[in-house]
Amino acid sequence: MRLSTKGRYAVMAMADLARREGEAARAVALADIAARQEISLSYLEQLFARLRRKGLVKSARGPGGGYRLARTAGETSIAEIVHAVDEPLRATRCSAAGKGCMTRGERCLTHDLWADLGQQIETYLSSVTLADVIGGRLRAARQAA
Repeated sequence: MRLSTKGRYAVMAMADLARREGEAARAVALADIAARQEISLSYLEQLFARLRRKGLVKSARGPGGGYRLARTAGETSIAEIVHAVDEPLRATRCSAAGKGCMTRGERCLTHDLWADLGQQIETYLSSVTLADVIGGRLRAARQAA
């Protein structure tokens, strides 16, 4: 399973935005995020349109305009961000319509393995918040283990 650039870039940009929330009295411009994260501005605009529609960010127009988190970093899970940009978190090759992964609509021999892996990824990303990411708590938890 591979997370595409949509999901990865959305998380990177949202983490950047979350990190800047406390610093600035004004909204954060996408051009600034694009420069810091080395992501195409036009690509970020597409991602943030989806994030805004899903209620994860708020936009402000005009001078000093840009984006803010709609909720705190501690209330925003990584899974929500990935889902907001239409990134599936499943590891099977089965269609979303419930058909199996084989030509005749049957499940492959390893279907349950990949389905379980996808569920583990979903559970993990649902348990991690933007606050965990920007606070460095993931590295600390990994080093303690």
